[in-house]
Amino acid sequence: MHGRPQGGASLLTNSLPARIRAPPAIGHDGDQCHVLTPLALATTYVQLLLARCLHCLMRRGHEGRQWRPYLRNGRRTKSVMMDGSRCSRILLLLIAVVPLGGCLSRSRPVALRTSTANLQTATGKDLIERINAQATEIQTLKATVGITVSVGGSKLGKITEYQEIRGYILARKPSSLRMIGLFPILQSHLFDMVSSGQEFKLWIPSKNQFVVGGNEEASPSTQPLGNLRPQVIYDALLLQAIDLRSELAVLEANEHEVIDHRTQKATLQPDYSLNIIKQNGREWYLSRKVVFDRTDLRPHQQLLYDEHGSIVTDVHYDEYREINGVCFPKNIQIWRPREEYSIKLQVTKLTINGPIMDDQFVLQLPAGAGLASR
Repeated sequence: MHGRPQGGASLLTNSLPARIRAPPAIGHDGDQCHVLTPLALATTYVQLLLARCLHCLMRRGHEGRQWRPYLRNGRRTKSVMMDGSRCSRILLLLIAVVPLGGCLSRSRPVALRTSTANLQTATGKDLIERINAQATEIQTLKATVGITVSVGGSKLGKITEYQEIRGYILARKPSSLRMIGLFPILQSHLFDMVSSGQEFKLWIPSKNQFVVGGNEEASPSTQPLGNLRPQVIYDALLLQAIDLRSELAVLEANEHEVIDHRTQKATLQPDYSLNIIKQNGREWYLSRKVVFDRTDLRPHQQLLYDEHGSIVTDVHYDEYREINGVCFPKNIQIWRPREEYSIKLQVTKLTINGPIMDDQFVLQLPAGAGLASR
């Protein structure tokens, strides 16, 4: 039979030095945590004491099966109970204290900080009025643009970017658009596309192909121009007014990532999002979202959704300038996630509310051209 341990806890506590001057050893410097700092060394002593208490309790459990803890030589023995209780209390205390001294946390710098730019405030009503005012101010648009098309993404596993070409865009409300692309050197027509809203026509001279189709979405094509629809360009250029009779507009405060002009580092800048909910029969769905930059309260992004809540078009606007009293973005980037193609428009010349005739939206089938429907 083993005797009960005597003074195991006091032996360890008395062995602790008054001051611990051990220098820190090599540890996890990347996480700013050293293994053998003075605090960690003290924790090692405490852990040894914890192990001693556990050993004590295990021995007591073993000896308890042989002893009669309440009777010894015909008398009660309180010291046995007190010793087990004392070990239990020390054990609970050590369990609570030991994690405080261990390397259980790490610190790292914050990657993005909040922008310090001067921000403007607005209500949902203010932003609705801004969109509707711009929609009323711009009735026609003539633009000379640089056009850069890229095709591909995660579905294809690669992205192919085509050389920038020069182009012309004519737009007139409520739904007319014409877009012409020119070859870089010869300046002859690469494509000519026109839309009246419901139907579009596309002429590709290099293939002697004339395409007629609807503006609604079709199955993705493997050809770069096969997925292009005039309505996508029209919706990106001319923001539609919010009709409060059939639409709801909900304001949301959010933030987006920008590059700080002073530090040239990425920062988070607060913005406003106007979520426009549209009614389709008896159901309501998120139709589009217009995101406003709070430094100037101008749209810098527009997201268009289908009735199932999926993004069909993502448009970014940048570098606004004033033309005939109307602010218009110089750079427009259109991304179609479903078909995985992107169109960048860089406006080099712009005329707003100039005259545009009906015949400028007419595109006839050339003689001998192959006709295709899409």
